[in-house]
Amino acid sequence: MYDVRQVREDFPILKRRVGDRPLVYLDNAATSQKPRQVLDALTEYYERHNANIHRGVHRLAEEATALYEEARRKVARFLGAPDTRSVVFTRGTTESINLVAYAWGRKNLREGDEVVLTESEHHSNLVPWQLAARAAGAKLRFIPVREDGALDMEAAEQLIGPRTRLVGCIHASNVLGTINPVERLAALAHAHGALMLVDGAQSAPHVPVDVKSLGCDFFAASGHKMLGPTGVGVLWARPELLEEMDPFLGGGEMIREVHLEYSTWNDIPYKFEAGTMNIAQAIGLGAAVDYLSGLGMENVREHERHLGEYAYRRLSELEGITIFGPEKDRTGVVAFHLPDVHPHDLSQLLDEEGIATRSGHHCCQPLMRRLGVAATARASFYLYNTEEEVDALVEAVQRAREFFGAFAR
Repeated sequence: MYDVRQVREDFPILKRRVGDRPLVYLDNAATSQKPRQVLDALTEYYERHNANIHRGVHRLAEEATALYEEARRKVARFLGAPDTRSVVFTRGTTESINLVAYAWGRKNLREGDEVVLTESEHHSNLVPWQLAARAAGAKLRFIPVREDGALDMEAAEQLIGPRTRLVGCIHASNVLGTINPVERLAALAHAHGALMLVDGAQSAPHVPVDVKSLGCDFFAASGHKMLGPTGVGVLWARPELLEEMDPFLGGGEMIREVHLEYSTWNDIPYKFEAGTMNIAQAIGLGAAVDYLSGLGMENVREHERHLGEYAYRRLSELEGITIFGPEKDRTGVVAFHLPDVHPHDLSQLLDEEGIATRSGHHCCQPLMRRLGVAATARASFYLYNTEEEVDALVEAVQRAREFFGAFAR
């Protein structure tokens, strides 16, 4: 394990105060904070190497290109991808999944085909498939979520069949804290000749990921949730699938030859990286991957598993609280509901004590309906959070309940 006190020294924002209170940042499922190493990488690029990539032959252009492509190699190693050509830089998980739904879906989905998703999907792995299915005349089917937050795998075996063309699943839930058995889903999909897409927005930052072991065909992740900058993400896909897919966006760099009547496409992954990419952000993501690799993802996973389970136990001490998802083997995401306090009101009161949490539907409105609530409060922990911050959360939630109880009286 690593020393969390020492790790916290790498994050300048954790030293700030909110009013007269120290910041307790518990909204990591929305976006993570950035270590000094990532901030320095961004500054270094802009101060010493800023230029466009792949096109110029001058010194700065060659340096920028080398840094950008080295970031791609780092991400490939981080995901266990043997071929760097299989790593496409995007703006984030949302764009990565839209790329697949458009570039693969438009070419392969037909009327009567089925795409199997789950009831726990983030909107980013639901809305793109609604659009793709509507355009093709295909049908969406959904694997139910059990009361304990786990997927109903018996139902999955019945839903995934000969009409299934793709199975899409969030690897780790941003509400329930569950880690879904995507390996089993991939095996079911492949047994019927279908493909497997994994939404890794909440897994790549928190658990060891090896795309070969997962058995998936597509894997999407966001840089800003894993210590990197905003505006950069990753789509990993099997190279032969990328070769077969048409471009998602047209413009500079993604072409080989352009004529007035037609164009031909660049090699992968550049076929999917049109225009000037988010160069600095990709380099920053490479620095974030270096930081995570230095800590060891097994250590990150163990630290967050402990915090998630500790938070579950401490919050369970509050009378009448409902905590969603399993008690054990969860990630650092803990969503909960208090019958007498609206999540938005709770979040505002917690903010007055310097505690940053999230309230709302968390871009999972169908899952909220399945859980029987309109919204939840959510605390999400990362590699720099501590037990003391969990205690501060629980004590602040209790004070909020007492405040609203007195107000109601």
